[in-house]
Amino acid sequence: MGNFLFQNIEKKTGVKMTEVVKLANSFQQANLRDEKTVRKLIQEVSRVANKKVSKEMEDQIVQTIINDSGSIRFDTVAKMLDQKK
Repeated sequence: MGNFLFQNIEKKTGVKMTEVVKLANSFQQANLRDEKTVRKLIQEVSRVANKKVSKEMEDQIVQTIINDSGSIRFDTVAKMLDQKK
């Protein structure tokens, strides 16, 4: 069942599950109160997802994560990325 799920995710997103697992591990071990670390994670997610993040959007995401006691609400970040300007 797990492999089937991973294969479907890879097919729909174009992102290898090894990359997703690597990113998840990076987030678990990261100091999310450190701006430099958070920026690095955002850039890595942007690279893996093949989605450009403007400097303005990166700043907004960084501030949201840092100001939220170092925790990440993925739904908030996802909404920020989906905003149309």
